Amino acid sequence: MREPDMQKLDALVGRLVGDLGAAVTGVLVTLGDHLGLFRAMADGTPMTSAELADKVGVKERYVREWLSAQAAAEYVSYDDKTERFHLTPEQAMVFAEENSPAFFTGAFEVVQSMWLDEPKIVNAFKTGSGLGWHEHSACLFRGTERFFRPGYNSHLVSEWIPALKGIQEKLQAGAAVADVGCGHGASTILMAQAYPNSTFFGFDYHLPSIERAKAAAKDAGVDGRITFEQASAKDFPAAGYDLVAMFDCLHDMGDPVGAGKHVRESLADDGTWMIVEPFAHDCLKDNLNPVGRVYYGASTMICTPASLSQEVGLGLGAQAGEMRLRKVAMDAGYSHFRKATETPFNMVFEVRA
Repeated sequence: MREPDMQKLDALVGRLVGDLGAAVTGVLVTLGDHLGLFRAMADGTPMTSAELADKVGVKERYVREWLSAQAAAEYVSYDDKTERFHLTPEQAMVFAEENSPAFFTGAFEVVQSMWLDEPKIVNAFKTGSGLGWHEHSACLFRGTERFFRPGYNSHLVSEWIPALKGIQEKLQAGAAVADVGCGHGASTILMAQAYPNSTFFGFDYHLPSIERAKAAAKDAGVDGRITFEQASAKDFPAAGYDLVAMFDCLHDMGDPVGAGKHVRESLADDGTWMIVEPFAHDCLKDNLNPVGRVYYGASTMICTPASLSQEVGLGLGAQAGEMRLRKVAMDAGYSHFRKATETPFNMVFEVRA
């Protein structure tokens, strides 16, 4: 047996203590979100645990422990002179303000689903059977929408669509748009709000998500211009769309090439397929960083099992990278594939026949 380097061992254990603290704190983030504790602190007013408990309507002893843990994580600020807790403006943007471009709480709901569904993934590892999106715990669906929505709010209308040749002008004049794999409809609704002359269609094979999207569209006042319908990426109605968009979902599909072929048949002659995918380099070594760590983890527990549960089961994974995505488009019969823009978390591709 090889002898360990004790300095390296100590360093690794130190990192693990930090990672363990992050994992434990993640549970407390979802707890605070569900109870409304963060929202009750959003205005930054310093308060004691008793004052916060009274404001939210829960028991003080639990709140005291929760606040102490959040302060230790530096997710909540503490003043030992006054023995009061508060959220800084930055902390409020991350934990309390749902429409903030930095809102992060939804990510912890996604992680919650990974813990809950771990026994199912154990079985998938042993059998190779995969695990469908619909087979996950419900917190995944809500968490995914809440995690991705801030990025869409920040970039979709202001950066991503303008980066596609001629698309913004079409949408402003009046175009037909299909949002495939729309989930709870956050991206569809955002586009409908920005382009009132256009008509939108949202498709997802997961019926509960479609029902939630319909309710969200009604709440947003755009239900008259959006049709949400249960359909897969290979059988949604082909209607000569000017734009077909797929947001962070192509890599989850078992047969992305087949989906691409169906998109080609569904587009108008000069239509565009917009693919938004998690940011990734083409080589593994270049993805060994904090963002890659998150995406590979999510891909292990969610994305790859989803693909392997379907026909073909290509298993692109959440870190597919530009070269593999380009191959999917070329295999589907497209001649034009261009990276239009990117953020630290996403890549946006323009694909045309």
